[in-house]
This record gives sequence, structure tokens and C-alpha cells, in this order.
Amino acid sequence: MEHVIRPVRADEWRKSKELRLASLADPAAPVAFLDTLENAAARPDSHWQERVAGVSQGNSARHFIAEGPDGEWAGGVVVLVEAEGSLDVFGNRIASPQAQLVGVFVRPEHRGVGLTERLFAAAMEWAWSLEEPRVNRVRLFVHENNPRAQGFYRKIGFVSTGVTALLSGDGCHDLEMEVVRP
Repeated sequence: MEHVIRPVRADEWRKSKELRLASLADPAAPVAFLDTLENAAARPDSHWQERVAGVSQGNSARHFIAEGPDGEWAGGVVVLVEAEGSLDVFGNRIASPQAQLVGVFVRPEHRGVGLTERLFAAAMEWAWSLEEPRVNRVRLFVHENNPRAQGFYRKIGFVSTGVTALLSGDGCHDLEMEVVRP
């Protein structure tokens, strides 16, 4: 039986926390995430409850997961909507509404079977479906030392914008990639 791709519900904070901790325990975590397992594991349950409540409703964020027939979450991706006039992570003013994909993770035993593609399709379909704000592009940042992720993003249509940032604190750049509204 196939995995179901769906948004997270507000009462699923425990599963969301477990998936996030699994992602941060992955060997690729240092070049994939801006958080650490130690920091995330130390956060109180109230953090996870608030986080999941914020990505399960409204038009500002959504967390999509791949749920197996046994209820296990095989992976997920979060879509953050960046409103026109708001500030991005660098303090730059957003010129027009856009979405950013973060927290991309699929458990190793589920990689290579199309789940990441399906997660991205659901995330981008949701972003494009918003009427207010109407999103004009979807972007993400990928560490310069993460060629596997860069290749996947190119394969599904993301292109480099030429914008780079020092997000990870390791002295390496994160590269912005985007897909513009079809």
C-alpha cells in the first residue's frame, strides 16, 4: 500500500517532534538543517505543540508528511509563506509574496521511491493554490556541500537564483533555488 501525502494536524505534535529529531540524527543533518539534535531534543513539549499548531492551519505555513499504511511518517516538508513587505531570514524586505520550503526530510529506508517528489508536489500545489497572498515563487536554500539535494531540486525544476547566504555557521554558503509560478 502506498504512502498518503497530507498536511499535519494540530494534535500530531508528538509525531512531528519524532520526525524532526530523526531528521536531525541523519548523517546529512549538518549540511541539511540549521538546527541540531541536541537543541531540538531539549525543547519542551509546548514548543512542539505551538510549532505544529502553526503549520496545520491558516495561510502562513503548512507541514506535509508522507504517512505509511502503518501510520509511520516516512518524511515531510514545511512550506512557509513570506508575505510582501515582511522581512526574510536575512533582514531583506520581501518584494512580492513567495513561499519557502524548509525541513525537507525522508527517512533513509524510504528514499528513492518518489516520496520526496510527492511531498514537493503537495507543498507546491498548496502554495500555488493560495489566493491571499498569491505566491509568485517558491524558494529554498541548499548547502553548497549537499550535491545530492541540489541535484534533486534541479531535477524537479528548481533553478539557482545566484543568491547565496551564510546560514549554517560553518563558513560555507547556502544557495537559493527557486521555481516561479507556472
